[in-house]
Amino acid sequence: MHVLFVLDPLPALNAYKDSSVAMMRALVARGHSLSFSLQGDVFIEGGQVYARATPFELVAGADLHEHHWWKELGAAVDTPLQAFSAVIMRKDPPFDMEYVYITHMFDYAQAQGARVFNSGAAIRNHPEKLAITEFAQFTTPTLVTRDMARIKAFHAEHRDVIVKPLDGMGGTGIFKLAANEPNLNAILESLTHDGQRSIMAQRYIPEISQGDKRILLIGGEPVPYCLARIPLAGETRGNLAAGGRGVAQPLSKRDWEIAREIAPQLSKRGLLLVGLDVIGDYVTEINVTSPTCFVEITEQTGFDVGARFVEALELAVSQAP
Repeated sequence: MHVLFVLDPLPALNAYKDSSVAMMRALVARGHSLSFSLQGDVFIEGGQVYARATPFELVAGADLHEHHWWKELGAAVDTPLQAFSAVIMRKDPPFDMEYVYITHMFDYAQAQGARVFNSGAAIRNHPEKLAITEFAQFTTPTLVTRDMARIKAFHAEHRDVIVKPLDGMGGTGIFKLAANEPNLNAILESLTHDGQRSIMAQRYIPEISQGDKRILLIGGEPVPYCLARIPLAGETRGNLAAGGRGVAQPLSKRDWEIAREIAPQLSKRGLLLVGLDVIGDYVTEINVTSPTCFVEITEQTGFDVGARFVEALELAVSQAP
């Protein structure tokens, strides 16, 4: 296969721990070739969706802590997306309007025969925080609104509450509101832009002290290990970007119950790779843009997540119309 990655600039990737690079390494190990494009390299001309794509290879034996782990194999070439065996969307958020536009471009490309993972429509239709509301049986009490009076009533009922923006990532903008929170009004005014922007409120889950678990779903099947991201002392966010410590562990009985219910439903919608965030017994987010934690799980358990992903990708490509 010839696989195109649409992602952030290669020099910006921390290759030694980056899940996209883990995918690349697994693809190369199975004899596939690679190209990359930035989000802004995808365009439409004459009704055809193209990418200005640069072929590259991984440098054998390179230190992944350095910036010389890849080598370009030629100049970038404007190429129709359907000319690639697969297109893998790995651009990190923010999920802004440019991101929305490229999901539409992917839709058009798929109509022209391209094979895009995750598909444009599936990414667009599963906003990472809102998507959990479809599976309310697996969530802690949750409210989505911009009505500050409604949020305050929710807080008064549940007393310990987490509030967060719907478009945040890496733990940014997350606040824990204690029962007697002195800055309640200021926090809600800021997050909702004085009632003009919807946010999410959830009953606090004390099991966060045991980790915010990332469960990977690949090709409709759960990876048997998750990464529990343990918060720093005094912190309520387990995100690695917020200083959390990642500890790989087998899925619990409840993890399996959640994953086996959700995985096949999302897979049917064009989501080859999904990252569930689970705290205690509850799903808190469904990540579909560029789920991570491949490297940490692989290094700590020996389960090759990258290889599992490539096997699922090969199968999906072979079954594509």
